[in-house]
Amino acid sequence: MSALAKLPFSVLDLAPIRDTGSPQQALHNSLALARHVESLDFNRFWVAEHHNMDGIASSATAVLLGYLAAGTSRIRLGSGGVMLPNHAPLVVAEQFGTLATLYPGRIELGLGRAPGADQFTAHALRRERSGSADDFPQDVAELQRYLGPRTPDQRVIAVPGTGTNVPIWLLGSSLFSAQLAGERGLPYAFASHFAPRYVHEAIRVYRNAFKPSETLEKPYVMLGVPLMAADTDEQAQHLATSAYQRILSLIRGQSLVQRPPVESMEGLWLPHERDAVGSFLGMAVIGGPQKIRARLEVLLEQTEADELIFTCDHYDFADRLHAFDILASLR
Repeated sequence: MSALAKLPFSVLDLAPIRDTGSPQQALHNSLALARHVESLDFNRFWVAEHHNMDGIASSATAVLLGYLAAGTSRIRLGSGGVMLPNHAPLVVAEQFGTLATLYPGRIELGLGRAPGADQFTAHALRRERSGSADDFPQDVAELQRYLGPRTPDQRVIAVPGTGTNVPIWLLGSSLFSAQLAGERGLPYAFASHFAPRYVHEAIRVYRNAFKPSETLEKPYVMLGVPLMAADTDEQAQHLATSAYQRILSLIRGQSLVQRPPVESMEGLWLPHERDAVGSFLGMAVIGGPQKIRARLEVLLEQTEADELIFTCDHYDFADRLHAFDILASLR
């Protein structure tokens, strides 16, 4: 039996906005994708907090999760992630406590420690708050208190939120959150879909630091994987040029709206930019079904990941749906 047969597959959706599209269409597509992968028995569907980016529509993460939860029936839904320095932990607890109260057993909370924005956007988000990534361990503990059972001496409570015990994940692209997740006995998601450089070291740090908790008896690692699947290797390489253009725009500080695939990237990027895009997408699986299967089996052998969460940046929404059909067929 293939190593993929029993492995949970999940989706991280960035609610991408096309060059000819709109935020409304991107949000509608997000729900359509959630319904599609729910029908394929995927495990969870996460959306990510990004601000001041013209190509990503998931800035109001908790609001979007409410829309997705209302339109689906059983798939787990969560943030991948909420950037905690941007928010007061009490507000996050109330938002996700509300979601968990309305959709019990389906909501989870992935937390990141980076603001996920430039300094001007971070300032606009925080206003007078002095939130910092350095506060992350304390903020996580505060959130856990709000979502856990009320204690006799607790002066501030989250309503809804108290007693919901919304599952918390820590997300990271470096070693800090890996260490913290291990020490706190929390599940850990590594952002290898855009920062694969430290993936092996982060997994090692997390597993070595892990202490069993009420939440988790043993380490649980989920890895982000960019998915660029199509019926043939050639078609997949063609469709992948949309993702290449988007990452190139990110590197250059340009518009992040999705652009259609091109016949060749030659002339669009410089050699050092091509290398940078390649590093960014170092964990990408690109190809037809057999190539995707082989790449994923190697990835599992190297990392022993417990779950994989896939992003897909195909320009045509129908191609994106089909990529997940191909992925589901490999199990």
